[in-house]
Amino acid sequence: MAASPDSNTLIAKGLKVAELHMTHIYPDRTGGVAVHSLVPHADFRERHRIRIHAPPSVIMAEVEKFRIRDDPLARRALWLRELPGRLLHKARRKTFDLDDFTCLGKPDPLTLAYGLVGAFWEADYGLVACDSAAAFTHNRDSDVCKLLLTFTVTPVSDRTSYLTTETLVSCPSPEARRRFAPYWYLIRPVSGLLRRRLLRIIRARATV
Repeated sequence: MAASPDSNTLIAKGLKVAELHMTHIYPDRTGGVAVHSLVPHADFRERHRIRIHAPPSVIMAEVEKFRIRDDPLARRALWLRELPGRLLHKARRKTFDLDDFTCLGKPDPLTLAYGLVGAFWEADYGLVACDSAAAFTHNRDSDVCKLLLTFTVTPVSDRTSYLTTETLVSCPSPEARRRFAPYWYLIRPVSGLLRRRLLRIIRARATV
């Protein structure tokens, strides 16, 4: 039996809401699809997006200002993540934040990219010095992974856009992939929660 017009409307609205809050968290086992030129090969990806009623320039300005420490839950999560390092006397000088990333610039005016290189499963993240986009791109250390974090604003109208944040991790060797995979699956539920909160915080700030 065909659904009534009211039913179709409700179904369409439900699909729309689900699509707006859709989360993609998965390993790329093929390793053959180039998603970003900065990380041609991604073993793991995580993507979240939200709809924001604000001009694209305003949204991007809030993205650039955001720091992980702005979210109380994220601060607590990082404190717990870094607790083993403190107990093992491998504590970092400061709590991890976006300032630890290398700003890779804007591939276009509505996309911002950050890069991070390290053995992320280690207590202190095993970060490797990386002070430029060239250093990030040309790092060939097989013992560490590359992480690319992007924010992209996609305009729908003059005052409405989607904001998408995507994380891509490239493991240069089977050993690095073997060591990173358990860490990824351990942190990804919290990681997904914090990224959704990040998007909501930026939306709240952009629509004030």
